[in-house]
Amino acid sequence: MTNQAADSISAQRGQGPTEPNRAARRSGKSLALCLLALAISTWADLGSKDWAMEQLSRARTTVSGPVCVPDAEGFVYPQRAQKAPIVLIENYLEFRYAENCGAAFGVLNRSPTWLRLALFSPAAILATLGLLWMYFTGYGGKLFAISVPLVASGALGNVVDRFRFGYVVDFIRFHVYESFVYPTFNVADVTIFIGVALWLIEGFIAPRTNAAANATAAATAGAGAAAKTPR
Repeated sequence: MTNQAADSISAQRGQGPTEPNRAARRSGKSLALCLLALAISTWADLGSKDWAMEQLSRARTTVSGPVCVPDAEGFVYPQRAQKAPIVLIENYLEFRYAENCGAAFGVLNRSPTWLRLALFSPAAILATLGLLWMYFTGYGGKLFAISVPLVASGALGNVVDRFRFGYVVDFIRFHVYESFVYPTFNVADVTIFIGVALWLIEGFIAPRTNAAANATAAATAGAGAAAKTPR
């Protein structure tokens, strides 16, 4: 029941308005489960990237250029050479090694190294801490709770890659023949996408849920008042 409905019922009963409700903090057990899910999801992301490096790439036989530094023509030399891709669905989906110097789906791929590190790493760490704090303080509902470890693990996984390699390993490639090629991505990008989608869905359905609760509470209050009206 909402605060407004509770105030209406209290007024009918001759009582003052109720105190505003505050979101209850999630329990220590709930926080532990969130951190466990975060650890498992991060492990899955980093493990899949290590697998991609081993199965889909090899060390170069020639000296490569500096990590993620474009040459005079703007070309960034990869640090590892590609092996043959693993085709999952012919002409649509495959595993192909790629090195991403930018953010998710190649954003800022050709920006200076200092700018990428200054933007991505602190932002990912602060976002992770902020999400965990919001989770602990009771913000959001079930979908938000599910989204927190997904988004946080994706952010942390890509940050770890950036520190250990200087770039992020991508390997999932979706394309429609060669007429449409989606930017190569990884497991971290997938978990971030799913987590944000869940958050948006909750934000969309929550107002409708609250509106229905308000209508139900108002009808209940009205019925109670009518029952006490002298005839």
